[in-house]
Amino acid sequence: MFQIARRPVRASLAGLSGMARRASHVAVSVGVIVVPFAYAVTGAHNDVLLAAGCGVAVGVGLCLRMPGSIGRPAGFLVGTAAGMAAALLAGLVPGNGIGYVVPPVAALAVGLVDGLGASRLRGYRDAAVEAAAMSSLLALGMLPALGVAGVAGGLVVLPTTALVAGAFTAHPAGRRFARPPLPLALGCAAAVASVVLVLAREGRGGPPSVVASLPFAGSLPAGSLPAVTASVTLFLVPAAAFLAARAASVWLQPRLRVYRQLAEYLSVMWIPIGGFAIGYLAIIVVFAGFGGMLARFSPGAFTGAADAGIGEWIAFSFFRALARDYPGIVPVSSGAWLLVGVQAVLTVGWALVVFAAVMSSVQPRLERIARRTLRSNGE
Repeated sequence: MFQIARRPVRASLAGLSGMARRASHVAVSVGVIVVPFAYAVTGAHNDVLLAAGCGVAVGVGLCLRMPGSIGRPAGFLVGTAAGMAAALLAGLVPGNGIGYVVPPVAALAVGLVDGLGASRLRGYRDAAVEAAAMSSLLALGMLPALGVAGVAGGLVVLPTTALVAGAFTAHPAGRRFARPPLPLALGCAAAVASVVLVLAREGRGGPPSVVASLPFAGSLPAGSLPAVTASVTLFLVPAAAFLAARAASVWLQPRLRVYRQLAEYLSVMWIPIGGFAIGYLAIIVVFAGFGGMLARFSPGAFTGAADAGIGEWIAFSFFRALARDYPGIVPVSSGAWLLVGVQAVLTVGWALVVFAAVMSSVQPRLERIARRTLRSNGE
């Protein structure tokens, strides 16, 4: 009885462990890509933290919401896109508030999810559910960088994102007669009013690159710039981001299947590739030692090697293994050139021998994967 009762507990613990493992994989993958990209865009640490938080929160949230077969790649793709978009918006136009960052990022994430087929949006109700999930994830991701203000900014765009997504996901035949639910319309009115109030209180109508530089900005009535700014940032820009993201993800979806097939091949080739890399690195390290020893006993064998340490010798050996010159150290004597030639022969021979051995050993497994792929595609 006790053993039977323990089985569901073990199963639930195993499920939680699997979810945590998938979430950690997505979080690390998104962070590795978004953080360097954000630092390349801006040097503001808070903007980088904002971008990384948005990307990781969206990626992990999608990974946990969706089945394991599509959750991990969808979370990685959408989380990376959201993080990079947040980095661009926060870094390229300094001084803007979160009201100019969150609406397009939320719409972009919802559009990507809709285009990938991860969620089937059939109108305003489905769009509201997806927008609520995405806005909550963005609010959670902005919490470390912006605190409570980030949470409020993420949740304010919920109704406008749902309205934009619902307007463009309704069935074409019924789109003319589809009207947003009253709570959604009231929520959008409240969001616009709150943004207008904030802009009016701050005494500005928005960043010059967004509204004030538009051709019609000079002809706007006095005091109407905050309302136009709110409309552009909450509806026009998110609509463009949603449509562009959905079109891009629809175009990418069949092409991304190639990477799923590639993952099966890499799972077969992973151990042989690792073995080849270990041997290749061993050749580099060994010949780095030979070169350093030759320079010690024959000071004129290399130029630029007087004060070279082991790191420079490894770099020299690495470049010579690739048949490239290393500018810091140059072989001069016949013994040095002989050493370089022997290393080149061994590295080329190692690559040829290992490639032939790997292909002969894994060829049957690769053929089975190819036959299974053809059967699944109906060919």
